[in-house]
Amino acid sequence: MEENFSDNPLSFIEGITAKAVALEASDIHIKANSYPIFRIHGEIYHQQEFGKLNRDFIEKAALKMMEEYQLKIFHENRDVDLSYSVSRVGRFRVNIFFQRNSISIAMRHIPFEIPSFGSLNLPSIIQSIALKERGLILVTGITGSGKTTTLASMLDYINKNRAAHIVTIEDPIEYLHRDNKSIINQRELGMDVYSFSHGLRESLRQDPDVIFVGEMRDLDTVQTAITAAETGHLVMSTLHTLDAQETVNRIISVFPLGQQKQVRLQLASVMAAIISQRLVIKSDRKGRIPAVEIMIATETIKDCIANEDKTVMIREFIKKGNIQYGMQTFDQSLYAHYKAGLISYEDALAESTTPNDLALLISGIT
Repeated sequence: MEENFSDNPLSFIEGITAKAVALEASDIHIKANSYPIFRIHGEIYHQQEFGKLNRDFIEKAALKMMEEYQLKIFHENRDVDLSYSVSRVGRFRVNIFFQRNSISIAMRHIPFEIPSFGSLNLPSIIQSIALKERGLILVTGITGSGKTTTLASMLDYINKNRAAHIVTIEDPIEYLHRDNKSIINQRELGMDVYSFSHGLRESLRQDPDVIFVGEMRDLDTVQTAITAAETGHLVMSTLHTLDAQETVNRIISVFPLGQQKQVRLQLASVMAAIISQRLVIKSDRKGRIPAVEIMIATETIKDCIANEDKTVMIREFIKKGNIQYGMQTFDQSLYAHYKAGLISYEDALAESTTPNDLALLISGIT
């Protein structure tokens, strides 16, 4: 490790975060006896200039990043989520955790400015989805697929275009929103509220129009989110699922078997849209672009949600609803990106839900 950082963990954090932002890294990984690692456009790069970091230094850095209440959570759970700001550099979502009985740190960069739909290359139909006044909107995808950023852009769009009261429950707070046409109250787990489900229940007493809950992690949160949407609120959240069809099945499977038929009917009545994302490397290898599946809850889609035997048909109806409703499957999104020269043929097939069908689509039309 470079000498100028040896006794100053905060100076090290400032230095490494500044380098990461300059290189457009999305993530920073710090662990004992290893070089710091950056993830840049999905690829891993070791940062040897900082040297290998010892466990005592990493522990000092971690302790400097935590508030007293976060330190308490860390000692109880052996890990903690928090947000951390570095002056003139940016904000970061941080997870501090133990591995092999030593502390490791994972940091994700959060820009100060909330990106627009256009800068994110998101389909314009998402603007219309964001302005729905009631129902359940879910943004899904694997970790690191851009779910939080898409939702932040949607909330920002609501804030600029609708007079509403927006309540968020986040773990931790990532993008910072300022009141515009809307009023926004952001609550952080551990500091402002005990749990997603508790915060969601309490938000119903806070005169909300829009409720954003960071993640639907458990039965209680899912149940409360559906109830909140039933009572006329717009509820937005995330799930770690691959596409709309899997998302519906995942929500239903959270409930006991005896309740699942009723839950299908409830979910069908409140579902507004499901947006699923995958990040694909651009053809010039400079950055990534989202491939996006969009499901709008038409009457046909609602029927597929309500009836277990028809749920398997959701993907086909999304495909057929492309022109009339603005829906699209992953393959349709990937095809559009490929046709525009934004992604390569190989990367399009690698991210496809049905690679053989996409290959036929590309060869048949071109």
